[in-house]
Amino acid sequence: MTYQNSLEFAQNCDTNDSLKKFRNEFHFPKTNQGDNKIYLCGNSLGLQPKSTLDYIQQELEDWSKFGVDGHTDAKNPWMPYHEFLSEPMAEIVGAKESEVIIMNTLSVNLHLMMVSFYQPTSKRHKIVIEADAFPSDLYAVESQLKFHNFDPKESLILWKPREDQQYDLEDFDQIIQDHADEIVLVLIGNTNYYTGQNFDMQHITNVCHQHEITIGFDLAHGVGNIQPNLHNLGVDFAVWCTYKYLNSGPGSLGGCFVHEKHHTTDLKRFTGWWGHDKSTRFNMRQDFKPIPTAEAWQLSNPPILSMAAIRASLDIYQQAGFDNVIKKSKDLTGFLEYLLVELNDKNLNIITPKNPDERGCQLSIQFLDADKSLFDKLTKAGVVADWREPQVIRVAPAPLYNSFEDVYQFVQILKDIRYAG
Repeated sequence: MTYQNSLEFAQNCDTNDSLKKFRNEFHFPKTNQGDNKIYLCGNSLGLQPKSTLDYIQQELEDWSKFGVDGHTDAKNPWMPYHEFLSEPMAEIVGAKESEVIIMNTLSVNLHLMMVSFYQPTSKRHKIVIEADAFPSDLYAVESQLKFHNFDPKESLILWKPREDQQYDLEDFDQIIQDHADEIVLVLIGNTNYYTGQNFDMQHITNVCHQHEITIGFDLAHGVGNIQPNLHNLGVDFAVWCTYKYLNSGPGSLGGCFVHEKHHTTDLKRFTGWWGHDKSTRFNMRQDFKPIPTAEAWQLSNPPILSMAAIRASLDIYQQAGFDNVIKKSKDLTGFLEYLLVELNDKNLNIITPKNPDERGCQLSIQFLDADKSLFDKLTKAGVVADWREPQVIRVAPAPLYNSFEDVYQFVQILKDIRYAG
């Protein structure tokens, strides 16, 4: 797409946008004047689909109508409710339906995966993670090392970014080459929360497997705006949340991928009754027999109300078509980048990669001569974005509900605040 710096261009893009109708499917926070805020915060919490209320209300009505019999007699029976989510979720992460399960929350799932996939020995016990990983991932990894009586100072290897704040695959390859006999697990956030850099998952997976190292990814900031193709890449496991670009609501359930090659192995795991063979689950007095899918990692019966909210959003994704979502995402983020570069501000630094294939929806912006007061002024002007220490404003136009005019107006507000007077 060839961009132009004008409101007319943005409005023409919106007129021709095949996904434009979905904007009206979401609730927007309002300014004091009653206008929609410019909501560019998809990487922290996506907007609520208007259909979410109906999806949850259906389950509340069935609960009141059927009581316990809702597990079998509800319009959407609760017993297999999680299965309603598997197919659309698998499409978004590029997996087989049997490889995906919605359960728990992201950090809980990460721990459950490491119970199975972090199996250290006295020789091979080290974990590789990016140096500026999301803090919860780092805490989880450190605690797993300590649980196995290893010192994180000795057993945690940090893949560090270069001076431009980008991670280079040559540095990753060197780490693996230098420590291959000591590393048992690599855990990478496929889209870095701070810079928005999207890593080459195929390269990382191939390098790890060449050295018999398990590879897992945290997709929290990529799921819903990139296509990770988890099955074809051969990734061992992955985890993600659903409340960002998947619009499932604050604190909602997370997702988990376990490649089918691990479904019938004797991996250690923490177990619960919902991961037991469905045909004998309610016999109660059976030894644990895992379901031969990712469902085996479930512990408890699913929280239906949270899953109803996820289903509302996934249904919109299926209507929109995920390929269309990704295309618009690249066009929107490219337009945002173009307008920011047009400011010709020597103190403006976009630390997210320029290559659209190396980023998702997010651009991370630094103003080298500004502090958080600039962000606060944007907020006061009706822009919802993210501030991340130190000195980064994360702007994330979500393709299902953001418009090209949103992006244009954001940059105009930024110009007025920064250069006024």
